[in-house]
Parts: sequence; C-alpha cells; structure tokens
Amino acid sequence: MRSSGSFPVRSISRRFVILSEAKDLLLRALIARSALFLFKLRHRSTGAVVVLILTAIAVAQSAPRSVTVPAAFDQGRIVIDVDLPLRNGTTERVRGWVDNGTPDLYMNQRVAALLGLNVGCDGPVCSAPSKSSGAPLEVAIGGMKIPLSPVTEIKVPRGKPAIGPGMSAEINIPSTILRNYDVLIDFPGREFTIGVPGILKFNGIKSKMLIDASTGLIQLPSKIDNKNYDLGLDLGSSASFLTEELFGRLSSAHANWPHLTGAVGPFNTGEQGDEPNWKLMRVDRIQYGPLFLTDVAVANLPTNLPNLRKTEAHVRIPGAGLLSSETLLNYRVGLDYAHSTVFFDIGRTVKLPDFDVVGLILRPEDDNRFTIVGVADFEGKPSVPEVQVGDQLIAVGDNPIAEFTLGQVWSLLEGAPGQERKLTVERAGKRFTVAAKVQHFLGEAPQNEDAKSKSKKK
Repeated sequence: MRSSGSFPVRSISRRFVILSEAKDLLLRALIARSALFLFKLRHRSTGAVVVLILTAIAVAQSAPRSVTVPAAFDQGRIVIDVDLPLRNGTTERVRGWVDNGTPDLYMNQRVAALLGLNVGCDGPVCSAPSKSSGAPLEVAIGGMKIPLSPVTEIKVPRGKPAIGPGMSAEINIPSTILRNYDVLIDFPGREFTIGVPGILKFNGIKSKMLIDASTGLIQLPSKIDNKNYDLGLDLGSSASFLTEELFGRLSSAHANWPHLTGAVGPFNTGEQGDEPNWKLMRVDRIQYGPLFLTDVAVANLPTNLPNLRKTEAHVRIPGAGLLSSETLLNYRVGLDYAHSTVFFDIGRTVKLPDFDVVGLILRPEDDNRFTIVGVADFEGKPSVPEVQVGDQLIAVGDNPIAEFTLGQVWSLLEGAPGQERKLTVERAGKRFTVAAKVQHFLGEAPQNEDAKSKSKKK
C-alpha cells in the first residue's frame, strides 16, 4: 500500500473484490487491517472507517465466484455477452468469442478505443498494450470480473468490424485467460459457465488433458485406426483437422470412407482463402480421450492455418490434428484446468444433419456482403451449376443476408436433402434467382465388393 498521497475508494473496492475468493474469516481480517491502516494514515473518523469496512465486505461478498450465461453457437463459435468497464464508470456490452483454441487476445478497433488503449498499426493487424492509464485491463461476464492478464499485448485487426469473418464478436476470451478458471460449455443447453478454480461440479466421464504451460492450448490422447495420436481440443471452431500426412494415409487406406472437396456447411469458416480446395473425409471411428466418436468429419490441414501451427509449436507432444465443437454438439464439456482434466457429459443422442446443406462456399466481406468463392460437386457435378465464383449471395428465400453472421446464413442454407432454397444472386450488378437443392454431403459412398474387402482387411 502507498504510504503517501491519495488512496481512492475505487482502488480499495477493487482490492477487496479480488479477496472475494478467500474464506470469509480471512477476508474480514484483511479488510479490517487495511481499514485500520487507512484510519491511522489519514486520521479519518471512526464512523467513516466503519462505513468503509461494511461497504467493502458487502461488495466483496456479493462478487460472484461463478456465472452461467446464454451462449450462441454461431458457425461453431461460442459467442456470449461481455461487459466492458469504461473510464467514466459505465459499462458497454459487446459480443465476445470464447476461443480456447487461440492463445492471443483480439479485439476490434472500436473496443480498443472504448477501453482507452493506445493502438499502434504497422500492417493489417495493429497492437496495443494490455494496460490503460496504468490500470490492468478486465472485462465482466454475467457480473463476474475477468482480468485480461497475463496477456501483455492485444491484437487489433485494422479496419475490421469484428474479430472473425462473418462474426458479431468484437473481442475474444482466449486460452491464456480461460486456463485460470473452471469452464463448462453446455452445447445442448446453449450455455457457458465460468468460475474460479474448484467452484464448478463437473459431471460425465473424464480424462487427463495435456495443457501447454505458456498458451493454455489443450490436447487429448487419442486413437485412430488402432494407432495412438494426440489431438487438440478447439471448442472455438467448427472445423476439425488432421495433418496432411495422417489425412493422406487414412484416405489411401480407406477409399470407401466418404470424401468431399470444398468446405461446405460447418467447415466453411471464411477465415482461410483456400476453403474451396479443402479435402474433407468422414472417419468412421476416433477414440478421443474417453470418448468413442463415429463418423467424424475432418479436413486436410491447410498449411496456413494458424491455430494448429501454434499447437504443434508449443505443446511438447506433437499433435496430429484437432477436433472442434462440431464433433461434440451432444455434450457438456467441462475444462478443469487446475487439475488438467476434461469432462464429457452426454446431454442428448441426436444425430445432427451437419452436412445437409446447399453446396456453396462463402467468404464474408467487410461490407457485410457474402461472396461465393466455390461450389462443391455432388455425384460428380456442380451442386449449384447456375452460380459462378465471384457472384454475391444477396438473399436466401425472403431473407436479405447483408446484416447476417455467417452462421445465420448457413442456418438458412441447411435442411432436409432434396429441399429447395431460393437464392438471390448478384453478378456484374444484375440480380437473379436460383433454385438450389439441399444435398447430403459426406454421406455414405457406394462400395463395390473389392472396396469392402480391402476395408475389412485394413
């Protein structure tokens, strides 16, 4: 504590809120000692000190130790409300991306300005220190304060309305922050829970997870085709990946497994420029920690995907890929970082129609438009032959999509195989409509007897 100069009550309250994680007796003792020191230092009246103590205890005890908030799963990304404490004492609510697969803290330029950060730009991604006016940066989720430390630098995409293509999120909660808490993602219930370590009661089957000490990224011991691998856990994305070497080996050994070229449906993230060329495959069985997952859709790892490169670079045991939220939508996933344990609690047993969609590959633009960058083939032919690469998707049915997120657009493009979706498309300034069919991509491929025999031998 400072021995001279002013000691604002706001600073005292902040210190007492931090103490809310201690037991009540220890909390009261520390508060009393601090108040007594202030009394001696500032010669305040006894009444003022009593009021200060009682106020601080009430604030500290009312600070939540865990909160549960509604979550939107937008193209596999977990999006929640986040409150920003502003310098004038008010708060601003923004959308936040819970992203355990990224160690870096991102926010857009608007949020950085609201927080009073000094942003410096040297290229498409700007940066800012994590302190404003000497005060540590923090946000609040459901009334629970979340310090954004130990992050020392913040990445600020220049001129981007959101921190991810086709998203509403203006800030993310990365793995380096999440690892300081208990975390529960309830996919069936569409809820997100965060609490101080030891506060949450997890259910379901559990497994040890490998956590990188510097990034908080996670891997789980896994098994594919009777061979052991370590696969990452990225609940902030819907696309699952295997390394090029492993994908190629499995693809050659199991030609009868469903294959597809083009990142349609949940794998269309808009984040990578080569998504029309992605190779997709449905693996018949993966043992992932304690789970036995079947018909798991994976993509061949693009060489420029940043998150997995970070996993391979930082985790001591090299990873063979990562699984995403798309594979775990029937589960409540608990992350007990303090004990390096993950919990999988089954919430439903629904077989979700993940790739029953119109076969477009879209790129969200900064002006809220959606460019068609590819069309997937179905049974050897373009699934939507009337459109061309470079066309703009304007509407689906009676719904103009200019203000939609990418996930909302895909919710309109999915359905039962054979259903039609009326697309409004713009090309060279002229608009026209197309009747596009929903197709069952990555379905069971027809097998001849030789393929069946080869698969059984493998």
